[in-house]
Amino acid sequence: MRDVVDLIDPAAPPRRIRLLGGEMDVMTTSQLLDFIGACVAARRPTLIANHNLHSLHLWRRTAAMAALYARADRIEIDSTPLIAWGRLMGHKISRAHRLTYLDWREAFWTRAAAEGWRVFHLGCAPGVGEKAVAAIMERHPALKLATRHGFFDVAGPGNDAVLAAIRKHQPAILLVGMGMPRQEVWIEANRDGLPPCVIMPIGGALAYEAGAVATPPRWTGRLGVEWLWRFATEPRRLFHRYFVEPWALAPQAIDDIGRRLFRTA
Repeated sequence: MRDVVDLIDPAAPPRRIRLLGGEMDVMTTSQLLDFIGACVAARRPTLIANHNLHSLHLWRRTAAMAALYARADRIEIDSTPLIAWGRLMGHKISRAHRLTYLDWREAFWTRAAAEGWRVFHLGCAPGVGEKAVAAIMERHPALKLATRHGFFDVAGPGNDAVLAAIRKHQPAILLVGMGMPRQEVWIEANRDGLPPCVIMPIGGALAYEAGAVATPPRWTGRLGVEWLWRFATEPRRLFHRYFVEPWALAPQAIDDIGRRLFRTA
């Protein structure tokens, strides 16, 4: 599917690199949005995944998650540490190539409103998604945006109701925010029941819009310390993710170093 989708914009295909065992695409926000726009215009089923240290820890341990990354049309670099590691390994990437919701959200919602993209968000606790939608639509009243909470039995009749709600809205873009790996497993299991649209897993992004989770100041992202700010606000939830999981990537880091030394030898 990746080769077919690339025909939409053959002038600027992204450069795909490999870091810590995972593949990801070097893109800016404008390149990402142009790609989304082209896929929406073509009504082409498209999957845009993202990698950070947490996903790189999980995807080898979850078969459905691995299958999703294998078929993804684009894979964002959603991590300042990954950008720093990539630069250390000799890749031509910069802070402009980190793509995370809090960085591209205003450009995305502005374009969605201007071009009439229908967007459906699946995720958040009951009531939180609605608060997020209200906050977003206060800034962009022309949006065609709907939401449904992510607390349902993914293997039961509740899942059928979710699919029916999505099909009824007929979104051009489906944002799935149920956390890793649940959101990726759900997308992989239900892709055949979804209307043709651009699918993007976004984790708990809309919880920031709703004010349910404190939003990191953007200067923390620019300085590469956003993770530290997040840890300070949610230490119990994030300790294992930030201080234990990365050690599991040591073999992949050693492999990267070996390939770097081989290239420069």
